[in-house]
Amino acid sequence: MEALHATGVAASVAWRDSFASGLSGRDCEQKQVWGGGSGSGACGFRFPVLKVESRSRNVADCSGSVGSSGFGHRQVGGRRCSSGNYAVAGRASPSTASDDDEETYVQPRVKMLQDAVGPSKILLDAQARVCTGPTQTRPLDEDQAFKVLNTILQSAKGELPASEKASKAQMGAFFGAMTLRKNCFANKTQWSVGEQKAMSELWPALCECLPAEVLFLADPEGTIMGGSSNVGPKFSGSTPSDALLVSGLRKVMTGSHLEKEELTTLLERILPLQGPNGDVSDALLAAFMICSRMLGETDRELDAYCMTFDEELGSVPVAKVKSLTHYGEPYDGNTRFFRSSLFVAAVRASYGETCLLHGVDWMPPKGGVTEELMLKHLGANTNLIPKEAVRLLEDKGVGFAYISQREARPSLYSLVDLREHIKKRPPIATTEKVQRYIKGTGREAMLASFYHEGYEGPLLELVRRRGVQAGLVIKGEEGALSLTTKERSPDALVKGRPLNYVAGFRPQQTPTGIDKSKGLFTLFSVLLQD
Repeated sequence: MEALHATGVAASVAWRDSFASGLSGRDCEQKQVWGGGSGSGACGFRFPVLKVESRSRNVADCSGSVGSSGFGHRQVGGRRCSSGNYAVAGRASPSTASDDDEETYVQPRVKMLQDAVGPSKILLDAQARVCTGPTQTRPLDEDQAFKVLNTILQSAKGELPASEKASKAQMGAFFGAMTLRKNCFANKTQWSVGEQKAMSELWPALCECLPAEVLFLADPEGTIMGGSSNVGPKFSGSTPSDALLVSGLRKVMTGSHLEKEELTTLLERILPLQGPNGDVSDALLAAFMICSRMLGETDRELDAYCMTFDEELGSVPVAKVKSLTHYGEPYDGNTRFFRSSLFVAAVRASYGETCLLHGVDWMPPKGGVTEELMLKHLGANTNLIPKEAVRLLEDKGVGFAYISQREARPSLYSLVDLREHIKKRPPIATTEKVQRYIKGTGREAMLASFYHEGYEGPLLELVRRRGVQAGLVIKGEEGALSLTTKERSPDALVKGRPLNYVAGFRPQQTPTGIDKSKGLFTLFSVLLQD
């Protein structure tokens, strides 16, 4: 441990004192931690001020306490923050931070976009409706369509303040989605009469002021708007990176898919984004990401998104441990329910089951509370690279580590700003949960959460391809790993798999009987036992 202190790595285990102080009660047994009573008693500890920071530089103070009731996966009663997010758990307490506190100051940073304006709320609302799948899309009515297109027109003409402008990324995502809907979606989710009317009336004005890449996305073959513009058919991109995107978009926007090798080459060429000095069009990349998601990714495409950057920092480091469990939570956090994985992993590590979590500080579209945010509040070092995290996993006094995507996959992390502007989740939102930042010499298990119907099978297959011995996919609260103890109402409408759905694989020699009533502690232990 002295060596760890010398390198500063030991700062990442500062959370143990806070965690241990909350679990120090004599009667605080494991069953109480998992599903105990209410209140903030011996099994609880407080988060006086937990900040939820958005990329628009707003900081919200979320106050509350994590009590034993939180570990039971019940809906918590924290107060709503000013930014629209909820406190982590438990009863609310007044914030101790004032507007003048130095710690609330956020150092401005360069956004990884060529066009750092907006995002426009009007466009974001429209994207939430039309940048989604072939059955979920909700076409705009006439008033909505005119409002959106006029906002785009005013943005292109420079008639709006920077904060209200539609960015090129938003324009790209919107028009790419509109083109895909026009070409491939069923009548119910194709263009509405109102959308058709608004596009027909405003198209001549849009042709005069929109950049060439956006006109290409709106009418790539010159057939959607009646051949009134020849920009789309002739467009090939202004840089080698854009040329790859244009080639891919011509396939995706007509309902075709890319081969794994083709997509891998594209991703390696365009990432990481370089911000204002980069050569990748915000509009083209946003359209490619959202159209790929709307069309539905093939197994080959998911494989490319998942594994292209596995060796971005060199070969994957190996930890000499008897077992290693990887936790794959949604990177955009929770806004309504408590997330238990951080605390489940810490407790499991305390009895010798090594655990590795990964994520980010903040991620769209939810921008909710993440493990990294909680760890920062507890004083942990969340800037470890994988090789440093190995030392914590191998330390028998710790057996636990957290790795941020920012440190382990900078190429993927460079997409955070773009993801805020495309509104809906891109394919990477699925595959980033199935990362194997560190390998173990012993038995490995991987858990990944899902929400949307149809992703449980492909996600489990990605887990299997990671080479681990056991895997689980779980549909918990908010699409996270935390199961619920609440009974579903008989009148509740279930979309896809029901809440608490679990599927997985394990070695054949593992005992077949799992008592699910004992919770995920038992489930994880059975999966990992020799």
